[in-house]
Amino acid sequence: MQHPSTTSSAVDQYRELTVRGMILGALITVIFTASNVYLGLKVGLTFASSIPAAVISMAVLKCFNGSNILENNMVQTQASAAGTLSSIIFVLPGLLMIGYWQGFPFWQTTLICVAGGILGVIFTIPLRHVLVVNSDLPYPEGLAAAEILKAGDHNQPQENDEDSPQSGVKQIVTGGILSGIFSFLAGGLRVISESASYWFKVGGAVFQVPMGFSLALLGAGWLVGITGGIAVLLGMFFSWGIAVPYFTSTTAMPENVSMMDFAIKLWVTKVRYIGAGAIAVAAIWTLITLFKPMLEGMKLSFQAFGSDSQTSKTQERVNQDLSPKTMMLIVVATLIILVATFYSFIATAPISFGLACALVACATIMAFIIGFLVAAASGYMAGLIGSSSSPISSIGIVSIIIISLVFMVIGQSSGIFAQAGGNQFMTALALFTASVVMAISTISNDNLQDLKTGHLVQATPWRQQVALIIGSIVGAIVISPVLELLYNAYGFTGALPRAGMDAAQALSAPQATLMTTIAKGIFSHNLEWAYIRAGVFLGVFLIVLDVVVKYLRPGWSVPPLAVGMGIYLPASVNMPIFIGTVLSYLCLRYIKKRHTDPAIQEKEVKATDRRGTLLAAGLIVGESIVGVVMAMVIVASIALGGGESPLALNLQGWDKIGELLGLLLFISFMAILVRQIIKK
Repeated sequence: MQHPSTTSSAVDQYRELTVRGMILGALITVIFTASNVYLGLKVGLTFASSIPAAVISMAVLKCFNGSNILENNMVQTQASAAGTLSSIIFVLPGLLMIGYWQGFPFWQTTLICVAGGILGVIFTIPLRHVLVVNSDLPYPEGLAAAEILKAGDHNQPQENDEDSPQSGVKQIVTGGILSGIFSFLAGGLRVISESASYWFKVGGAVFQVPMGFSLALLGAGWLVGITGGIAVLLGMFFSWGIAVPYFTSTTAMPENVSMMDFAIKLWVTKVRYIGAGAIAVAAIWTLITLFKPMLEGMKLSFQAFGSDSQTSKTQERVNQDLSPKTMMLIVVATLIILVATFYSFIATAPISFGLACALVACATIMAFIIGFLVAAASGYMAGLIGSSSSPISSIGIVSIIIISLVFMVIGQSSGIFAQAGGNQFMTALALFTASVVMAISTISNDNLQDLKTGHLVQATPWRQQVALIIGSIVGAIVISPVLELLYNAYGFTGALPRAGMDAAQALSAPQATLMTTIAKGIFSHNLEWAYIRAGVFLGVFLIVLDVVVKYLRPGWSVPPLAVGMGIYLPASVNMPIFIGTVLSYLCLRYIKKRHTDPAIQEKEVKATDRRGTLLAAGLIVGESIVGVVMAMVIVASIALGGGESPLALNLQGWDKIGELLGLLLFISFMAILVRQIIKK
């Protein structure tokens, strides 16, 4: 049962964009940006931070006089934008993987994030009227965030203590403590294992039964949902139940190589390329299906925006966007930042000034035009299926292919490839340009979701847009130091900062690895086309299967992109995600069976899903914060001449015991979470 909405006249008197709100939003931004950077580099997933940010904001600002629902909305708007901007890590680490960067230059990294983030905000403002105000798009996260803000509005009577912000903070903290303890025992003291696998052979075929114990991934699985979980399981089964057994049975195993190492090498060098092909074709299909409604939305939006701009001074507060003049000034300033940043990146290459200027112009134009197009696509996808489910990776893949092909033509015609390091430089420039597009896309994906929340709680759009820009700037400042810290502490797959580091502890950065592989393959003409083609055919089959399943069983689907990610990601990552999706499905199903009255059932299902969502956010944040803190400890230890595992107990003969303890603790913590979620 929803509370009566506050009257428009009362809401008009509320303060929205306040100094204390911006400070609180900045603090939450630091936490969630660091968490998303860590999680994204570890497993290629990020989480929507709107809901936990709203809950924390309500709990904190309630201690101050004059706080209100619109001020809380501004805090979550700012924090969610910054957390979303962290998705730039899906491309940027590639510059280290190809050996072009040895770290993350602060100003280049920060300015590229600032420019992309601000353009992402500006590009979606003209879409607000049609895609948010006059649209039937569901905006699932935006609607959920609005409901939580309304439920926690202390200016309204509270009907249920579970809807209070204090209760929500307790759930986030509970999840954070559980995953923080587990992460410290596994990654700090190293007394429990983060994964375990059972390997066996049937003839010459090698099979793996995997298990991962990450509570953060368990929480990510809750947010993904059962449909995505089943798709990930299908992808994992294809990898380890079909493809790897086939390749191990048809390839001679070298001497002095373990069964496990042999199977993993074949998965990396062959099977992952099949996953990459499936992901690429699924990405293109996703954009094709959205192309027509995207164009219609843009056309109607610009018509509405053009007519509204003439009467902006007389518009109601809830209809006021940033003025066209302000937007143009911001765009010009952002383009200047982009040009300066691209020039600083290109100027180090041994090329003529004229060619450098041409490359700067080309990179800026491509980032601007492709970014504008993907902003509309991302905004529409966010409204249709939600920010968390929106296939941002697919946009990144398509963008890196287009940008790489354009630079390939320029490089061949200008003779850059004939110079020493020319191939590496052009690959790096393609990745750097694609990073801007990714920043634009991710912010656009989040922006309209936040504006939907604001529309439902009667916020002022232009103030939200300012908050989004502030969030983008704060997030951009945080991203570079966190990336540098994590790189020096753990390293990335294929890019370790020091010799002799434990590659098993490196962050996998799966999307960055994939996009780097594609870019390098295009410029070097050495992509594993046979396996990629096999992945393309598999992707086409999955698309057809998805269409057939949706036709025969409405409400069911087999998301091709999720299947591709199941093939591409390590099995120890996929398993806890799948378990989390099953946990979500079973808990909600149990609640539905426990309550037969439709009205009560709907209310209890929403309450249960809310508890699960907040606990899941806590699980992700807890493990991520411990990971970042441990990175600080490792970097400090190395600087003082210590080892890379300063807190590890180094127990002898502990491997099997650690795996068993990890499994038992994982199951125990999961039982605690289930009790918290389905409690009466």
